[in-house]
Amino acid sequence: MTNSETRPLLQWSAAMAMSGTIGAVVLESGAAAPAVAFARCFVGGALLVIWCFARGWLPAWRPSKRDLGLAVLGGLFLVGNWVLLFASYALSSISVSTVVYHTQPLILVGLAAAFLGEKVAKSHLVRAAIAFGGVALISLSAHGEDGKPVQLAGIGLALGAAVLYAGASFVAKQLKHVRPHLLAAVQTTVGALVLAPLLLVTPLPTNPQGLLWLVLLGTVHTALMYVLMYASIGKLPTTTVALLSYLYPVVAVLVDIAFYGHRPTWPEALGMLAVLAAALSPQRGGQSKGNAKVSRATDPCGTRTPARRS
Repeated sequence: MTNSETRPLLQWSAAMAMSGTIGAVVLESGAAAPAVAFARCFVGGALLVIWCFARGWLPAWRPSKRDLGLAVLGGLFLVGNWVLLFASYALSSISVSTVVYHTQPLILVGLAAAFLGEKVAKSHLVRAAIAFGGVALISLSAHGEDGKPVQLAGIGLALGAAVLYAGASFVAKQLKHVRPHLLAAVQTTVGALVLAPLLLVTPLPTNPQGLLWLVLLGTVHTALMYVLMYASIGKLPTTTVALLSYLYPVVAVLVDIAFYGHRPTWPEALGMLAVLAAALSPQRGGQSKGNAKVSRATDPCGTRTPARRS
């Protein structure tokens, strides 16, 4: 493997591993979900805006009213998805919420079929049935840290987050011509503005430790993670991206087990495997060659990632 292949591989792997630790950072901050989402938008968005200015992308961008409106709408979906997902951690567990959340690729295909008229293959229907069967199995068998069954509200919030995530990805499909860094900067800025009033109800932590966790979330798990993903995904084969995407839920489950005492039951583990196998397996068709690059994929943050640009 050449250096040109190794670097994007390591960048994408690092981004997926970072994603898997988001749940732990959210819980350790001790803040309510809206406050956490605001901090992620404010810190991460500010850094992304600076990055776009430094690269000359933001000063040169002249969006149409339609593009700006869609970007704002996608931002609302994106931050809403974060609020629901972060809230779900406390009601279920990091691993359960993360795995249930990964039903979103299947939901996105459903949205594309409903609103864009795209055909849904029989294989997708089978995968969807397997995934949501896995969600049902998790709902009936998963237990939290205290050994009690997880609250169905937590699973419901994770599913709601998946729907909003799919909505953000669906909107981003209409903005394929917009550089994803710019789209992310706009969406996080919108999120910070929308969530700021909620700080009157769910304020930021007053202790330095909680604030440091939120700064970590904005810098490492948002700005740096976005840059790593966008620098690598367009240079990797589709199959490699799909395979390494498993790092996100796998790391989340391992963190939950190692640091929060979560012990999956056998039915729960079987449900998790069903969801991940169905939702993360690459779709057949389209790019058939093993070295085909990802050109119009959606990334784990809900925005579209293009092929490499010079």
